[in-house]
Amino acid sequence: MTSYRSLFRTPEFTPLFLGSAAQTAAQTVGGLALATLVYRATGSPLLSAVSMFGPSLAQVLGATFLLSGADRLPPRTALSAIALVFAAGTAVQALPGLPVAAVFAVVLVLGLVASLGGGVRWGLLNEVLDRGGYLPGRSLFNMMSGLMQITGFATGGALLAVLSPRVCLLLAASLYLTAALVLRLGLTARPPRTAGRPSPSATWRTNALLWSSRPRRLTYLGLWLPNGLVVGCESLYVSYAPHAAGTLFACGAFGMFAGDVTVGRLLPPAVRRRLATPLLLLLATPYLVFCAYPPPAVAAVCVTVASVGFGASLVQQERLMDLTPAELAGHALGLHSSGMLTLQGASASLAGTVAQLTSPAVGMTVMAAGSVCVTLALATAARRSPAPQPEPAAAEACRGRSRSSARPGRNSAAVRRGRA
Repeated sequence: MTSYRSLFRTPEFTPLFLGSAAQTAAQTVGGLALATLVYRATGSPLLSAVSMFGPSLAQVLGATFLLSGADRLPPRTALSAIALVFAAGTAVQALPGLPVAAVFAVVLVLGLVASLGGGVRWGLLNEVLDRGGYLPGRSLFNMMSGLMQITGFATGGALLAVLSPRVCLLLAASLYLTAALVLRLGLTARPPRTAGRPSPSATWRTNALLWSSRPRRLTYLGLWLPNGLVVGCESLYVSYAPHAAGTLFACGAFGMFAGDVTVGRLLPPAVRRRLATPLLLLLATPYLVFCAYPPPAVAAVCVTVASVGFGASLVQQERLMDLTPAELAGHALGLHSSGMLTLQGASASLAGTVAQLTSPAVGMTVMAAGSVCVTLALATAARRSPAPQPEPAAAEACRGRSRSSARPGRNSAAVRRGRA
């Protein structure tokens, strides 16, 4: 199995990793600063929450209109440009006297751009690493993201205690500029994976092609729904235990870290492939304990155990790549990322509504029960599905030519056969 250390000896992995780390740090510091700025200006918890979840909710529009660019743009140029757009947008949000409506307009634009970034980044990662390297590579990115979020929120909170939100936004913009520089200088100029110009029609055609396969469709739903509903549970930490919310978030990050290490590094492939459904059930089941209003110490244990189940996404992404033609890897992973973030934002809104009408504990229990039901329904549907059938060449179906230099062991015909 590919080791984490060997990944950093792979050309382009290190700059992609460091650039993504800088962007994650910028997102956490900037998101916290923006939510604080909006709350101080409006006094509205709803608008403050939307300022953080807005980019996630806007991803559905990007997945509908822009996602074809994930495989049709040069990766280095696209990733560098996206980081620069975020730097500019974050700096604009720091302008004194900027109306709240203008702030949300910028949030919408950045959400649309972010929907393209996930597809480009993960498609490039899938291209840079060999077949056995993608899952441990993505596992390492997930661990980095969790650690950077913890560090970013802690640092952002400390900075907001001594600096204004606008200054913190400018610091976030400088992190985005750093990411753009690292990506531009560290990555190799590669041609697009698929020929043709990005367009809404190309996005729709490729989305339709990816969605037309029942095994892929079930895999996408498994990546989006159970995960999103549990994020709805997480969104209620603050209202459930205001003085222990930080502890709960930290415990969740630790559990996610443990799950990513276990699934991405320790489990053999034969075992790993059978664990998607058990891990998704583990992700939701401990939250059912919240119906008894457990004290913070018990809640922290439940959150830690449950978060190990986030490792299921690594198993599901590996299956998605097995079911997807190599020339559409970026688009497929971008659709996963956009759909997941959209469902997380929507689930947080739904959980907040339930909690508003009942209580945070009831809201968490309802969302967890929904996640369990969805997981069991998808597992039943997958067992009843026929074996994947060969499909026409993806490039022809999308009216574009694929690159002739497929990676060793990742030829399109083999991937189209949908190995489990």
